[in-house]
Amino acid sequence: MGTKYILAIDQGTSSTKTLLFDEQGKVVAKGSAPLKSIFYGEGFVEQDPQEIYQNVLTSMQLCLHDFSTKGGNPDDIQTCGISNQRETFVIWDEQGTPLHNAIVWQCKRSVNICNQLTADGLAEMIKSKTGLIIDPYFSGTKLIWLYQHNEKIKTAIDAGKAYFGTIDTWLLYQLTGGTTYLTDYTNASRTLFFNLATLNWDQELLHTFGLAGLNLPSIQPSSSFFGTSNFNKLLPKGLSITAMIGDSHAAAFGEGCFTAGTAKATLGTGCSILMNIGPEFKSSGSGMISTICWSTEQQVNYALEGVIVSCGSTIEWLKNELGLFSNSAETESMAKAVSNNNDVYLVPAFSGLGAPYWDMSRKAEIKGLTFGANKNHIVRAALESIPYQVKDVVMAMQNDTGIRLDELMVNGGITSNGFVLQFMADLLDKNVSNMGMPDVSALGAAYLAGLKSGLFKNITQLKTLNSNKETLQPSTDKTSINQAYQGWKNAIT
Repeated sequence: MGTKYILAIDQGTSSTKTLLFDEQGKVVAKGSAPLKSIFYGEGFVEQDPQEIYQNVLTSMQLCLHDFSTKGGNPDDIQTCGISNQRETFVIWDEQGTPLHNAIVWQCKRSVNICNQLTADGLAEMIKSKTGLIIDPYFSGTKLIWLYQHNEKIKTAIDAGKAYFGTIDTWLLYQLTGGTTYLTDYTNASRTLFFNLATLNWDQELLHTFGLAGLNLPSIQPSSSFFGTSNFNKLLPKGLSITAMIGDSHAAAFGEGCFTAGTAKATLGTGCSILMNIGPEFKSSGSGMISTICWSTEQQVNYALEGVIVSCGSTIEWLKNELGLFSNSAETESMAKAVSNNNDVYLVPAFSGLGAPYWDMSRKAEIKGLTFGANKNHIVRAALESIPYQVKDVVMAMQNDTGIRLDELMVNGGITSNGFVLQFMADLLDKNVSNMGMPDVSALGAAYLAGLKSGLFKNITQLKTLNSNKETLQPSTDKTSINQAYQGWKNAIT
């Protein structure tokens, strides 16, 4: 019997990637297509819903071409999983025609809506139900803005003829010819409409927002049967779609965050830390948001998520504005050229501070400069600020839940910097593992699809796949690292 394959679509903000994985979780083919956004006004960001759908088909066509050139047979593709940019949403009518462009998660049009909801005293109710804070980042406030500013959408919602969907739902609706209207728990949990305790849409919130007439998709586990599609005839027969999940949650699953206490950190321009907290919903009192981590038909795992605003962007600022180096790859050797930070600390509040501080008015600072400091100390301080912020978030998560961090899995561009990863392991006093897989969201979607379709037996089997990780262990000298962290706490407070 021949090898079976899983198709994984990772629909992101700037591109769509389609990958084929074999039964060992290895990539055998890939296609990628860029996707453009529309920027205008005061922080407005949109995308064309039809372009998003066509973008998926283009990337899939490129992947299938890559597969065929390697001698692959499309008949051996058994199932499909989809991961998607979170919070971005589409509104369409009864004929499936979009009533507006997709509103992208980055869009800031609803700042005044957020201020009004806060002024109305709704913050605590929203957080207790949804686990989220009132912020333009989440879908709900931007839909309220559309309802108030677009008469066509207001009329359609009031008449019960408007259909809401995050990108997973929109793609599924298109791929199934309008016959399937579903989402999964992770995407639902990013809307401000979803109750984490009941695992369903919260009618009280929808009435409070004035959106009682809105049609919302049925919700089911990330790993379950969502429908069948031939992908606009790109495949010779219908293919079952057996997983849908938000991309950051997919990355956590792909990294192996299967049990409480495991966490992943995506180290890029900023940083998203998602920690599995197990089967019980826990609210944060420390600036984290609560969300669904992932779900199968047998279990639902919750997570806390912390967002750090500036990580890689700090390094880029040192390069572009101060000219301390010409390539970010130089920073590792520069940091190692000095034995310590010489009490120099960089507080990277270039766009304010995210979790757990949430101080958007804070400005960036370099503290502790003397004539004994040189550019290597500044670079080292900038690199150290990344693990310091990660530890701040992890400590807050542990205090919120009583669950101790077991291991941190990392992905993203900064993982190429060995100094950062070793400093992080030392600071957290935990193993830091790097799979080296650039498409970990697609991998997570493939794992979940494979579980439902039977290609993978269980999570225990998944643990044996892609197990060749680089794991950094903490050093035994805790005194100097603890003193350095205390210096960071003094600098940031």
